[in-house]
Amino acid sequence: MPKSNDGDGDGAVAESEAAPLLDLAKPSLPVSFPIKSLQDLKSRSYFDSFHFQFNRSTVPLRRNPDGLPNRPRVLVCHDMKGGYVDDKWIQGCENDAGFAIWHWYLMDIFVYFSHSLVTLPPPCWTNTAHRHGVKVLGTFITEWEEGKATCKEMLATKESAQIYAERLAELATALCFDGWLINIENEIDEEQIPNLKEFVSHLTKVLHLSTPGALVIWYDSVTVRGHLQWQDQLTEKNKPFFDLCDGIFMNYTWKEGYPKLSAEVAGDRKYDVYMGIDVFGRGSFGGGQWTVNAALDLLKTSNVSAAIFAPGWVYETAQPPNFYTAQNKWWSLVEKSWGIVQTYPQVLPFYSDFNQGFGHHVSLEGRQLSNAPWYNISCQSLQPLLEFNEDNNDIIRATVDSREASYTGGGNIAFRGILKGDAYFTARLFKPHLQLSSSPITISYSVKSDETSKLGILLCFSSASHETKSILVAPEEPIGRFNHMFLQCLATSEQTVSEWTVHETSLVMDGHTLTEISAFCYGPENSTRGPEYAALLGHISMKDHVQLQQTPDSLPPESSWVIEAHNIELAPGNSGSNILRVKLEWRQKHLKDSVFPRYNVYAESVKSTDLRSRKVLEKPRSESVFIGIAYVPTYYVSELVVESDVKGVCFVVQPCGEDGSWGKLDDSPKLLLELEALSFKDLS
Repeated sequence: MPKSNDGDGDGAVAESEAAPLLDLAKPSLPVSFPIKSLQDLKSRSYFDSFHFQFNRSTVPLRRNPDGLPNRPRVLVCHDMKGGYVDDKWIQGCENDAGFAIWHWYLMDIFVYFSHSLVTLPPPCWTNTAHRHGVKVLGTFITEWEEGKATCKEMLATKESAQIYAERLAELATALCFDGWLINIENEIDEEQIPNLKEFVSHLTKVLHLSTPGALVIWYDSVTVRGHLQWQDQLTEKNKPFFDLCDGIFMNYTWKEGYPKLSAEVAGDRKYDVYMGIDVFGRGSFGGGQWTVNAALDLLKTSNVSAAIFAPGWVYETAQPPNFYTAQNKWWSLVEKSWGIVQTYPQVLPFYSDFNQGFGHHVSLEGRQLSNAPWYNISCQSLQPLLEFNEDNNDIIRATVDSREASYTGGGNIAFRGILKGDAYFTARLFKPHLQLSSSPITISYSVKSDETSKLGILLCFSSASHETKSILVAPEEPIGRFNHMFLQCLATSEQTVSEWTVHETSLVMDGHTLTEISAFCYGPENSTRGPEYAALLGHISMKDHVQLQQTPDSLPPESSWVIEAHNIELAPGNSGSNILRVKLEWRQKHLKDSVFPRYNVYAESVKSTDLRSRKVLEKPRSESVFIGIAYVPTYYVSELVVESDVKGVCFVVQPCGEDGSWGKLDDSPKLLLELEALSFKDLS
C-alpha cells in the first residue's frame, strides 16, 4: 500500500496525529478516531468512550445489501493526510472547503484508510455511501517492525487469532459499516501462517453471520510463506488468503498482462480481484493522475475489478482551476472508462436537495436557518449525475452551487448561460431504475428564477417491450409548443414559498420503468427577452399516493417523545455571559430504535422568571436558533453562549423524514433546562 499522503510522505505528521489527545471517556465534541493498540482492541475500551454512540452510522445500505453485482466493480480507497481530518467531527465543522466525494454513482465499495492499527470509518462517510448504495470498509493494518510484533502477539495461538477477528467483526456490526480491508505489510513467522489464515477465515465467517453481505478483502503484501513480497497479481503465493475471504486488493505496480493472468487464476471469482491504481501515479500502470483512465480501460477489458487508491490527489495537490471543477473533471475520466455503476432512485419516496455535505448557509423551505460556513458529509442528499464538459461553448452550464440561495439544506443546481429564441437545453440529473404501478406518483420541485427563465423536469420511461417514452413536467405556459416532442406534457400547479416557486403534478405510468430524470431549460414562447438564462433548482421529490398522505402533520406528536439532558455543565463566559454544555438524548416512547434519519436541533432563550408557565413554550418559533443536525438520536451542545439575563434554555428537536418532510417546531419534542438550578460545575 502506498504511504499515506500526508505531505512529503516521509515522516510528515498527519493533521489527525498533531491534535492533542482527548480523554475519550469525558464529554467533548463528538469525534471519530482509530484504535491504535491490540490491548485497546481486545479490551473493548472503544465502547466505553463518550463518542461511541455518536459514531454509529444510521443510514441503511440502499438496494440489495447481501451481494455485490456480478460484473467488474470499482473499489475506492480513501487516503487523505493520514485520515480523520475535517471528517472526524461527527456533528460537522466550519471548514466549508473540506474534502468531499460526490461521485458515488461510479463506485461499488469505499474503503476508509489510515496507518493506525484499526481504522474505523467516520459515520459521515458510511451514511452518505449507504445512501447511494456503496458498501464501506474499515482498515486493519500492521506495518514494519511494530507491525511484526503486533502480529506475533495477535497470532500467538489459534484462539488469540479468533478473539481479534471477533473484536473486528463486533466493531463493524456495532458501527454499521460493511467489513474490513486486511493489510498485513510486515514479515510473518512462517509457523504463524496457519493462525493468520485462521484470523482471515474466522473474521470472514463471523462477519458474514453478524452482517449479511459484509466483506473482508485481503491486501496483496505478505505471502503464504510469511514473506513481505507484493505479487501485483493473483498467484499461488497469495491465493490461499484470497480463497478464505471475499476479495483481494492487488498492489498497484502491476504490469500490462497481470490483470488477465489474475482473472484466469481466479476463475469464477475474477470480479473479486481488485487491481490497484494509485492516483498519485507512483509506479502505477498508466501513471495515475490525469491518465488514470489508461489503467481503468485495461482492467475493464481484462474483466477484473479496479481498486482506486487516494482519489484525494485532486484536493491535496490543488489541481486547477479549483477543487470543484477539477474533482468533476477527474471523475469524468472514471465515468468515460467504466460507466455508471449505481442507479438511483430504485424505490419511492425519492428526495434530493442536491446538498454536497458542505456550504455557506442552511435553509429549510426557503427560510435561512444559518448563514455560517459548514462541513458535514452526512448531510449529502442523493447526488445528481451531472455530466462534465470542459467546452465553454455549452449553451447552459449546470453546476451544484452551495453559495447561491437554497430551498432546503445548503445546495442547489444552478443553470446559467445563453438560450436564444425558442431553444431549449436538457441536463441529466438522475439515472433511476424505478418500476411503477397503477398507483399515481406525485412529482414536486422548486425553482428560483425570473419570468424569462423556465425550468421543467423531463422524465424518460421504458415499457415492458423496451419502448422509450418521455413526459415533460413544467409550468403550464408555454409548454404547448413541446407537445410534438414527448408522449405528454403535464402542467404543474404552483405555490410560492419564500422566493421559490414549488411545482407539483401527478401521473400514472403503470408497467413502465423510470430510467432518467433530466432538467429541461427553456424560455417563454416568442419572447423578446435577452439570451441570458439563470435558474436555480432547489429540490426534487417523488412520492406515491400513500406516501403523499404522510405530511408533517402526521409525524408523531410531541407527547410521544422522551427527551433528556445529561452531562450538564455551566461555565463562565465573557462579559457576564455563561457557556452551556449538555448532551441531549431523545427517543419515541415504546420504540427501541429511532425511525427518523435526521433531526434538526434548536435552542430558545427563556427570560421569563416563571419557567413553569406554558407561555414560555408558546412563543413565536422565529426565536428558535438553529444549532445543528443529528443523525443519531443524541446531540452534544458544546459551546452555547447564554447571556446573563437568560433564565433557561428550551431545546427543540425537529424530526425530518427521508422524503424531505419535517415536523412542525410547535409539535416537536422539547426540553426546558432551568439555568438557575445549575451551578458552575459538571452536574452529570
